[in-house]
Amino acid sequence: MKLRQPTDFLILEALHAYGRNVAPNLAQITGKSRKNVNNRLPVLDDYGLVRKIGPAERSGLYEVTDSGRVALRCRDEYDSTPDFEALIERRLETQNGAEAGQAMVRGGQDADEDADE
Repeated sequence: MKLRQPTDFLILEALHAYGRNVAPNLAQITGKSRKNVNNRLPVLDDYGLVRKIGPAERSGLYEVTDSGRVALRCRDEYDSTPDFEALIERRLETQNGAEAGQAMVRGGQDADEDADE
């Protein structure tokens, strides 16, 4: 995974902060050219950091993925980590494992509450 700094992180940040968006808006928000943003979005999609959505195949509407959010949180480690993609995957697995554990705890509490009723 080879990200361009600061452009790629600015795009991820904009999608995280403002939600689903299109290249012209992202260019305005990030201060980068529309051409630059248009070139980077498919690359970020290939890396799994954003996903193209929308009813039309050519809509150009993108949203940040869970991996993209993790990449933002790990931004400061990008230059010092030899395998940034592996770092994102490890952090995502840890995050998903913690969320699953929390869901099981909540589910267990709900089951106990139902039994009392």
